[in-house]
Amino acid sequence: MAFFYHICNMEKYMLPCLNKWLFGIDCPGCGLQRGMAFIFEGEFGKAFHIFPPIYTLLLLGFFLCLHLIDKARNYQKIVIALAIVNGAVMIISYIYKMTLINN
Repeated sequence: MAFFYHICNMEKYMLPCLNKWLFGIDCPGCGLQRGMAFIFEGEFGKAFHIFPPIYTLLLLGFFLCLHLIDKARNYQKIVIALAIVNGAVMIISYIYKMTLINN
């Protein structure tokens, strides 16, 4: 039960965005910590809304762990493809967020 209590109070321990603190604008990674907190809380829609590349990043992390653990199979092509997809989703969502803020 203490685990869920710490998840609910996770916002106290989140790191501030240095880019936002210095320059006043979000970085492409802004929302990642809060998105992970929403996933742990079971709020999957809110996680996507706050940080759209969260699911491609989780998938990338899963296959990266498989690549590091399971040496019998080669996951290199999947990891590279997911890294490219994740980068594209991150850039597109950042551009979309910045156009919404500026309008």
